[in-house]
Amino acid sequence: MLAVLPLMASMLAACGGDEGAGRPTVNWYNFPDDSGALQKAAERCSQASGGRYRIAYNKLPRAADGQRQQLVRRLAAEDTTLDILGLDVTWAAEFAEARWIREWTGEAKRQATEGTLRVPLQTSTWKGKLYAVPYNTNTQLLWYRKDLVPSPPRTWAEMLEMAGDLARQGKPHFVEVQGAQYEGLTVWFNTLTSSAGGSILNRTATEPSLGAPAVRAAGIMRDLATSAAADPSLSNQMEDQNRLAMESGVAAFELNYPFVYPSMRTNNPELFKNFRWASYPRVDENRPARPTIGGIDLAVSAYSRHPDLAFEAALCLRNRENQLTAALEGGLPPTLRALYNEPAFMKEYPFSREVLAALESASVRPLTPAYQNVSIAVSHTLSPPAGIKPESSVESIREQIDDALRSEGVIP
Repeated sequence: MLAVLPLMASMLAACGGDEGAGRPTVNWYNFPDDSGALQKAAERCSQASGGRYRIAYNKLPRAADGQRQQLVRRLAAEDTTLDILGLDVTWAAEFAEARWIREWTGEAKRQATEGTLRVPLQTSTWKGKLYAVPYNTNTQLLWYRKDLVPSPPRTWAEMLEMAGDLARQGKPHFVEVQGAQYEGLTVWFNTLTSSAGGSILNRTATEPSLGAPAVRAAGIMRDLATSAAADPSLSNQMEDQNRLAMESGVAAFELNYPFVYPSMRTNNPELFKNFRWASYPRVDENRPARPTIGGIDLAVSAYSRHPDLAFEAALCLRNRENQLTAALEGGLPPTLRALYNEPAFMKEYPFSREVLAALESASVRPLTPAYQNVSIAVSHTLSPPAGIKPESSVESIREQIDDALRSEGVIP
Protein backbone atom coordinates (compact mmCIF):
# COMPACT_ATOMS: atom_id res chain seq x y z
CA MET A 1 0.00 0.00 0.00
CA LEU A 2 2.80 2.41 0.91
CA ALA A 3 4.31 1.97 -2.57
CA VAL A 4 1.10 3.28 -4.11
CA LEU A 5 1.00 6.49 -2.05
CA PRO A 6 3.66 8.42 -4.06
CA LEU A 7 1.83 7.69 -7.32
CA MET A 8 -1.51 8.76 -5.81
CA ALA A 9 0.08 11.94 -4.49
CA SER A 10 1.54 12.61 -7.91
CA MET A 11 -1.84 12.12 -9.55
CA LEU A 12 -3.56 14.45 -7.06
CA ALA A 13 -0.89 17.09 -7.58
CA ALA A 14 -1.33 16.75 -11.33
CA CYS A 15 -5.02 17.60 -10.98
CA GLY A 16 -3.93 20.96 -9.58
CA GLY A 17 -5.94 23.46 -7.62
CA ASP A 18 -7.36 25.36 -10.58
CA GLU A 19 -10.30 23.03 -11.26
CA GLY A 20 -12.37 24.44 -8.41
CA ALA A 21 -11.52 27.98 -9.48
CA GLY A 22 -12.96 27.35 -12.92
CA ARG A 23 -9.67 27.00 -14.82
CA PRO A 24 -9.08 23.38 -15.88
CA THR A 25 -5.63 21.86 -15.72
CA VAL A 26 -4.55 20.01 -18.86
CA ASN A 27 -1.98 17.41 -17.82
CA TRP A 28 0.81 16.78 -20.31
CA TYR A 29 2.90 13.68 -19.72
CA ASN A 30 6.16 13.59 -21.64
CA PHE A 31 9.80 12.54 -21.39
CA PRO A 32 11.92 14.41 -18.82
CA ASP A 33 13.46 17.41 -20.54
CA ASP A 34 16.53 18.88 -18.86
CA SER A 35 16.77 21.93 -21.15
CA GLY A 36 13.63 23.67 -19.90
CA ALA A 37 12.15 23.88 -23.41
CA LEU A 38 9.09 21.75 -22.59
CA GLN A 39 8.29 23.66 -19.41
CA LYS A 40 8.64 26.90 -21.34
CA ALA A 41 6.17 25.62 -23.96
CA ALA A 42 3.67 24.66 -21.24
CA GLU A 43 3.90 28.14 -19.71
CA ARG A 44 3.58 29.91 -23.06
CA CYS A 45 0.50 27.93 -24.04
CA SER A 46 -1.10 28.38 -20.62
CA GLN A 47 -0.72 32.13 -21.01
CA ALA A 48 -1.92 32.03 -24.63
CA SER A 49 -5.13 30.29 -23.54
CA GLY A 50 -6.32 33.55 -21.99
CA GLY A 51 -7.12 31.87 -18.68
CA ARG A 52 -9.22 29.08 -20.16
CA TYR A 53 -6.79 26.37 -19.05
CA ARG A 54 -3.38 25.73 -17.54
CA ILE A 55 -0.96 23.11 -18.90
CA ALA A 56 0.93 21.10 -16.29
CA TYR A 57 4.05 19.41 -17.66
CA ASN A 58 4.50 16.07 -15.87
CA LYS A 59 7.75 14.18 -16.38
CA LEU A 60 7.63 10.50 -17.24
CA PRO A 61 10.54 8.15 -16.35
CA ARG A 62 13.76 8.73 -18.27
CA ALA A 63 13.87 5.34 -19.99
CA ALA A 64 11.40 4.69 -22.83
CA ASP A 65 10.34 1.34 -21.33
CA GLY A 66 9.49 3.06 -18.05
CA GLN A 67 7.52 5.77 -19.86
CA ARG A 68 5.45 3.23 -21.73
CA GLN A 69 4.88 1.10 -18.64
CA GLN A 70 3.51 4.03 -16.63
CA LEU A 71 1.20 5.16 -19.44
CA VAL A 72 -0.05 1.63 -20.16
CA ARG A 73 -0.91 0.96 -16.51
CA ARG A 74 -2.71 4.23 -16.00
CA LEU A 75 -4.63 4.06 -19.28
CA ALA A 76 -5.65 0.48 -18.57
CA ALA A 77 -7.08 1.81 -15.29
CA GLU A 78 -8.94 4.55 -17.24
CA ASP A 79 -7.08 7.29 -15.36
CA THR A 80 -8.86 10.60 -16.06
CA THR A 81 -5.88 12.72 -14.95
CA LEU A 82 -4.07 11.99 -18.23
CA ASP A 83 -4.82 14.49 -21.01
CA ILE A 84 -1.91 14.88 -23.47
CA LEU A 85 0.45 11.94 -23.89
CA GLY A 86 3.96 12.14 -25.29
CA LEU A 87 4.26 8.87 -27.20
CA ASP A 88 7.38 7.29 -28.61
CA VAL A 89 6.96 6.99 -32.39
CA THR A 90 6.40 3.23 -32.05
CA TRP A 91 3.41 3.40 -29.68
CA ALA A 92 0.57 5.07 -31.62
CA ALA A 93 -0.66 1.86 -33.29
CA GLU A 94 -0.70 -0.05 -30.00
CA PHE A 95 -2.48 2.72 -28.08
CA ALA A 96 -4.97 3.33 -30.90
CA GLU A 97 -5.81 -0.36 -31.18
CA ALA A 98 -6.39 -0.46 -27.41
CA ARG A 99 -8.69 2.59 -27.80
CA TRP A 100 -6.64 4.59 -25.31
CA ILE A 101 -6.18 7.65 -27.53
CA ARG A 102 -8.56 9.77 -29.58
CA GLU A 103 -8.56 10.22 -33.34
CA TRP A 104 -7.63 13.65 -34.71
CA THR A 105 -10.39 14.90 -37.03
CA GLY A 106 -11.74 18.09 -38.58
CA GLU A 107 -9.99 21.39 -38.01
CA ALA A 108 -7.62 19.93 -35.40
CA LYS A 109 -6.41 17.36 -37.93
CA ARG A 110 -5.99 20.02 -40.60
CA GLN A 111 -3.84 22.13 -38.31
CA ALA A 112 -1.87 19.10 -37.15
CA THR A 113 -0.93 18.02 -40.66
CA GLU A 114 -0.46 21.43 -42.34
CA GLY A 115 3.23 22.00 -43.01
CA THR A 116 4.25 18.83 -41.15
CA LEU A 117 6.86 16.52 -42.66
CA ARG A 118 5.31 13.48 -44.35
CA VAL A 119 7.36 10.69 -42.78
CA PRO A 120 6.86 11.77 -39.13
CA LEU A 121 3.11 11.84 -39.83
CA GLN A 122 3.30 8.16 -40.72
CA THR A 123 4.29 7.35 -37.13
CA SER A 124 1.08 9.01 -35.91
CA THR A 125 -1.22 7.15 -38.29
CA TRP A 126 -2.91 3.78 -37.82
CA LYS A 127 -5.32 2.17 -40.28
CA GLY A 128 -5.57 5.39 -42.25
CA LYS A 129 -6.54 7.54 -39.26
CA LEU A 130 -4.48 10.16 -37.43
CA TYR A 131 -4.11 9.43 -33.71
CA ALA A 132 -1.34 11.83 -32.71
CA VAL A 133 0.56 14.87 -33.93
CA PRO A 134 4.35 14.81 -34.42
CA TYR A 135 6.02 16.96 -31.75
CA ASN A 136 9.66 16.41 -32.65
CA THR A 137 11.63 13.99 -34.79
CA ASN A 138 15.18 12.69 -35.09
CA THR A 139 17.41 10.92 -37.55
CA GLN A 140 20.97 9.69 -37.80
CA LEU A 141 23.75 11.08 -39.95
CA LEU A 142 27.25 9.84 -40.71
CA TRP A 143 29.80 11.70 -38.60
CA TYR A 144 33.47 11.43 -39.53
CA ARG A 145 36.92 12.89 -39.01
CA LYS A 146 38.04 15.00 -41.93
CA ASP A 147 41.70 14.70 -40.91
CA LEU A 148 41.41 10.94 -41.52
CA VAL A 149 38.84 10.88 -44.33
CA PRO A 150 38.97 13.88 -46.71
CA SER A 151 35.77 12.77 -48.51
CA PRO A 152 33.03 10.80 -46.70
CA PRO A 153 31.97 7.38 -48.03
CA ARG A 154 28.71 7.11 -49.95
CA THR A 155 28.08 3.41 -49.23
CA TRP A 156 28.63 0.90 -46.44
CA ALA A 157 31.06 -1.05 -48.61
CA GLU A 158 33.12 2.08 -49.24
CA MET A 159 33.11 2.94 -45.53
CA LEU A 160 34.35 -0.51 -44.51
CA GLU A 161 37.06 -0.29 -47.15
CA MET A 162 38.17 3.10 -45.83
CA ALA A 163 38.19 1.77 -42.27
CA GLY A 164 40.34 -1.16 -43.35
CA ASP A 165 42.85 1.15 -45.04
CA LEU A 166 43.09 3.31 -41.90
CA ALA A 167 43.60 0.20 -39.76
CA ARG A 168 46.49 -0.94 -41.94
CA GLN A 169 48.09 2.48 -41.49
CA GLY A 170 47.74 2.22 -37.72
CA LYS A 171 45.31 5.16 -37.57
CA PRO A 172 41.96 5.49 -35.74
CA HIS A 173 39.52 3.47 -37.83
CA PHE A 174 36.51 2.19 -35.89
CA VAL A 175 32.95 2.62 -37.20
CA GLU A 176 30.81 3.42 -34.15
CA VAL A 177 27.26 2.09 -34.37
CA GLN A 178 24.63 0.70 -32.00
CA GLY A 179 25.34 -3.03 -31.61
CA ALA A 180 23.95 -3.81 -28.15
CA GLN A 181 20.88 -6.00 -27.68
CA TYR A 182 18.26 -3.23 -27.49
CA GLU A 183 16.10 -0.98 -29.64
CA GLY A 184 19.09 0.63 -31.34
CA LEU A 185 20.01 -2.71 -32.93
CA THR A 186 16.49 -2.99 -34.34
CA VAL A 187 16.80 0.55 -35.73
CA TRP A 188 20.09 -0.32 -37.45
CA PHE A 189 18.55 -3.41 -39.05
CA ASN A 190 15.40 -1.53 -40.08
CA THR A 191 17.47 1.24 -41.67
CA LEU A 192 19.60 -1.17 -43.69
CA THR A 193 16.61 -3.27 -44.74
CA SER A 194 14.70 -0.18 -45.88
CA SER A 195 17.80 1.20 -47.61
CA ALA A 196 18.08 -2.08 -49.53
CA GLY A 197 14.52 -1.65 -50.81
CA GLY A 198 12.72 -3.88 -48.32
CA SER A 199 10.74 -3.73 -45.08
CA ILE A 200 10.28 -5.80 -41.94
CA LEU A 201 6.47 -6.02 -42.34
CA ASN A 202 4.22 -5.90 -45.40
CA ARG A 203 2.19 -2.77 -46.21
CA THR A 204 -0.80 -3.84 -44.14
CA ALA A 205 1.34 -4.95 -41.16
CA THR A 206 -0.32 -8.35 -41.25
CA GLU A 207 2.74 -10.50 -41.90
CA PRO A 208 6.53 -10.27 -42.13
CA SER A 209 8.09 -9.11 -45.38
CA LEU A 210 11.89 -9.25 -44.93
CA GLY A 211 13.21 -11.29 -47.89
CA ALA A 212 16.43 -10.58 -49.80
CA PRO A 213 16.80 -6.95 -48.56
CA ALA A 214 16.73 -8.15 -44.94
CA VAL A 215 19.31 -10.86 -45.66
CA ARG A 216 21.51 -8.23 -47.23
CA ALA A 217 21.07 -5.96 -44.22
CA ALA A 218 22.00 -8.74 -41.82
CA GLY A 219 25.05 -9.49 -43.97
CA ILE A 220 26.28 -5.89 -43.75
CA MET A 221 25.89 -5.95 -39.96
CA ARG A 222 27.86 -9.20 -39.76
CA ASP A 223 30.53 -7.90 -42.17
CA LEU A 224 31.13 -4.82 -40.02
CA ALA A 225 31.19 -6.81 -36.78
CA THR A 226 33.82 -9.22 -38.13
CA SER A 227 36.02 -6.56 -39.75
CA ALA A 228 38.78 -4.25 -38.54
CA ALA A 229 36.15 -1.49 -38.44
CA ALA A 230 34.36 -3.05 -35.46
CA ASP A 231 34.91 -1.49 -32.06
CA PRO A 232 35.80 -4.29 -29.61
CA SER A 233 32.81 -3.15 -27.52
CA LEU A 234 30.36 -3.22 -30.46
CA SER A 235 28.02 -5.80 -28.92
CA ASN A 236 27.57 -3.62 -25.83
CA GLN A 237 27.41 -0.21 -27.43
CA MET A 238 24.51 2.22 -27.47
CA GLU A 239 24.35 5.81 -28.73
CA ASP A 240 26.19 7.35 -25.80
CA GLN A 241 29.01 4.80 -25.87
CA ASN A 242 29.40 5.59 -29.59
CA ARG A 243 29.64 9.28 -28.76
CA LEU A 244 32.27 8.72 -26.08
CA ALA A 245 34.36 6.48 -28.34
CA MET A 246 34.36 9.10 -31.09
CA GLU A 247 35.30 11.84 -28.64
CA SER A 248 38.16 9.72 -27.27
CA GLY A 249 39.78 9.68 -30.73
CA VAL A 250 39.72 5.92 -31.49
CA ALA A 251 37.09 6.10 -34.25
CA ALA A 252 36.98 7.50 -37.77
CA PHE A 253 33.21 7.15 -38.34
CA GLU A 254 30.05 7.30 -36.25
CA LEU A 255 26.40 6.64 -37.10
CA ASN A 256 24.46 8.68 -34.61
CA TYR A 257 21.99 11.47 -33.87
CA PRO A 258 22.80 15.22 -33.97
CA PHE A 259 23.32 15.42 -30.18
CA VAL A 260 26.91 14.30 -30.82
CA TYR A 261 27.77 17.64 -32.46
CA PRO A 262 27.43 19.98 -29.43
CA SER A 263 28.90 17.25 -27.24
CA MET A 264 32.05 17.02 -29.35
CA ARG A 265 32.32 20.82 -29.43
CA THR A 266 32.27 20.91 -25.62
CA ASN A 267 34.23 17.78 -24.74
CA ASN A 268 36.99 17.73 -27.37
CA PRO A 269 37.42 21.15 -29.03
CA GLU A 270 40.62 20.07 -30.76
CA LEU A 271 39.03 17.05 -32.45
CA PHE A 272 35.89 19.13 -33.12
CA LYS A 273 37.90 21.14 -35.68
CA ASN A 274 37.86 18.06 -37.94
CA PHE A 275 34.42 16.74 -36.96
CA ARG A 276 32.20 16.61 -40.05
CA TRP A 277 28.89 15.14 -41.15
CA ALA A 278 27.40 13.55 -44.26
CA SER A 279 24.33 11.65 -45.38
CA TYR A 280 23.78 8.18 -43.92
CA PRO A 281 25.70 5.60 -46.02
CA ARG A 282 23.78 3.82 -48.77
CA VAL A 283 23.44 0.09 -49.22
CA ASP A 284 23.34 0.53 -53.01
CA GLU A 285 25.14 3.31 -54.83
CA ASN A 286 22.03 4.20 -56.87
CA ARG A 287 19.47 4.02 -54.03
CA PRO A 288 19.22 6.71 -51.29
CA ALA A 289 19.63 5.56 -47.71
CA ARG A 290 16.48 5.48 -45.61
CA PRO A 291 17.53 6.10 -41.99
CA THR A 292 14.91 5.24 -39.38
CA ILE A 293 13.38 8.22 -37.60
CA GLY A 294 12.75 8.67 -33.91
CA GLY A 295 10.82 11.32 -32.02
CA ILE A 296 7.75 12.00 -29.92
CA ASP A 297 4.11 12.26 -30.99
CA LEU A 298 1.42 14.00 -28.92
CA ALA A 299 -1.86 12.12 -28.41
CA VAL A 300 -5.02 12.93 -26.47
CA SER A 301 -6.14 10.37 -23.91
CA ALA A 302 -9.49 8.67 -24.46
CA TYR A 303 -10.19 9.27 -20.75
CA SER A 304 -9.36 12.98 -20.65
CA ARG A 305 -12.00 15.10 -18.94
CA HIS A 306 -11.06 18.01 -21.22
CA PRO A 307 -10.52 16.52 -24.70
CA ASP A 308 -11.32 19.70 -26.66
CA LEU A 309 -8.88 21.72 -24.57
CA ALA A 310 -6.30 18.93 -24.84
CA PHE A 311 -6.40 18.98 -28.65
CA GLU A 312 -6.05 22.78 -28.63
CA ALA A 313 -3.21 22.66 -26.12
CA ALA A 314 -1.34 19.93 -28.04
CA LEU A 315 -1.43 22.07 -31.19
CA CYS A 316 -0.02 24.99 -29.25
CA LEU A 317 2.74 22.90 -27.65
CA ARG A 318 4.06 21.91 -31.08
CA ASN A 319 3.56 25.23 -32.85
CA ARG A 320 6.35 27.03 -34.70
CA GLU A 321 7.66 28.99 -31.70
CA ASN A 322 7.74 26.02 -29.35
CA GLN A 323 9.29 23.65 -31.88
CA LEU A 324 12.01 26.19 -32.58
CA THR A 325 12.71 26.52 -28.85
CA ALA A 326 12.82 22.74 -28.48
CA ALA A 327 15.29 22.57 -31.36
CA LEU A 328 17.58 25.37 -30.20
CA GLU A 329 17.50 24.64 -26.47
CA GLY A 330 16.62 20.96 -26.31
CA GLY A 331 18.31 19.64 -29.46
CA LEU A 332 15.09 18.16 -30.85
CA PRO A 333 14.76 18.43 -34.67
CA PRO A 334 11.38 19.93 -35.62
CA THR A 335 8.59 18.31 -37.60
CA LEU A 336 7.47 21.54 -39.29
CA ARG A 337 9.24 21.74 -42.63
CA ALA A 338 9.38 25.55 -42.72
CA LEU A 339 11.66 25.64 -39.68
CA TYR A 340 14.47 24.06 -41.70
CA ASN A 341 14.74 27.41 -43.53
CA GLU A 342 14.74 29.39 -40.29
CA PRO A 343 18.07 31.28 -39.96
CA ALA A 344 18.35 30.67 -36.20
CA PHE A 345 17.84 26.95 -36.69
CA MET A 346 20.25 26.74 -39.61
CA LYS A 347 22.92 28.52 -37.56
CA GLU A 348 22.57 26.13 -34.62
CA TYR A 349 22.21 23.12 -36.94
CA PRO A 350 24.81 23.62 -39.69
CA PHE A 351 23.81 20.13 -40.84
CA SER A 352 20.10 21.10 -41.18
CA ARG A 353 20.03 20.41 -44.93
CA GLU A 354 21.34 16.89 -44.41
CA VAL A 355 18.86 16.29 -41.60
CA LEU A 356 15.95 17.49 -43.76
CA ALA A 357 17.07 15.37 -46.71
CA ALA A 358 17.33 12.34 -44.41
CA LEU A 359 13.86 12.98 -42.98
CA GLU A 360 12.29 13.30 -46.41
CA SER A 361 13.64 9.91 -47.53
CA ALA A 362 13.48 8.29 -44.08
CA SER A 363 11.87 5.05 -42.99
CA VAL A 364 9.73 4.33 -39.94
CA ARG A 365 9.82 1.35 -37.66
CA PRO A 366 7.12 -1.28 -38.29
CA LEU A 367 3.69 0.19 -37.54
CA THR A 368 1.92 -2.49 -35.53
CA PRO A 369 0.36 -2.90 -32.07
CA ALA A 370 2.81 -5.80 -31.63
CA TYR A 371 5.85 -3.61 -32.18
CA GLN A 372 7.45 -4.41 -28.81
CA ASN A 373 7.55 -8.11 -29.69
CA VAL A 374 8.76 -7.39 -33.22
CA SER A 375 11.64 -5.32 -31.88
CA ILE A 376 12.61 -7.99 -29.34
CA ALA A 377 12.61 -10.64 -32.06
CA VAL A 378 15.01 -8.56 -34.16
CA SER A 379 17.38 -7.38 -31.44
CA HIS A 380 17.67 -10.75 -29.71
CA THR A 381 18.24 -12.68 -32.93
CA LEU A 382 20.88 -10.28 -34.27
CA SER A 383 22.86 -10.05 -31.04
CA PRO A 384 25.81 -10.21 -31.04
CA PRO A 385 26.27 -8.87 -34.60
CA ALA A 386 29.42 -10.96 -35.11
CA GLY A 387 27.31 -14.09 -34.68
CA ILE A 388 24.76 -13.24 -37.37
CA LYS A 389 24.11 -15.89 -40.01
CA PRO A 390 22.24 -13.77 -42.55
CA GLU A 391 19.84 -16.29 -44.06
CA SER A 392 19.09 -18.36 -40.96
CA SER A 393 18.94 -15.30 -38.68
CA VAL A 394 16.40 -13.59 -40.93
CA GLU A 395 14.35 -16.79 -41.11
CA SER A 396 14.31 -16.93 -37.32
CA ILE A 397 13.15 -13.30 -37.18
CA ARG A 398 10.42 -14.11 -39.69
CA GLU A 399 9.09 -16.98 -37.57
CA GLN A 400 9.11 -14.96 -34.36
CA ILE A 401 7.39 -11.97 -35.96
CA ASP A 402 4.75 -14.23 -37.48
CA ASP A 403 4.01 -15.59 -34.01
CA ALA A 404 3.91 -12.07 -32.55
CA LEU A 405 1.44 -10.81 -35.15
CA ARG A 406 -0.90 -13.71 -34.43
CA SER A 407 -1.02 -12.91 -30.72
CA GLU A 408 -3.49 -10.43 -29.28
CA GLY A 409 -3.56 -8.01 -26.40
CA VAL A 410 -1.24 -5.39 -25.00
CA ILE A 411 2.32 -6.41 -24.21
CA PRO A 412 3.14 -5.70 -20.54
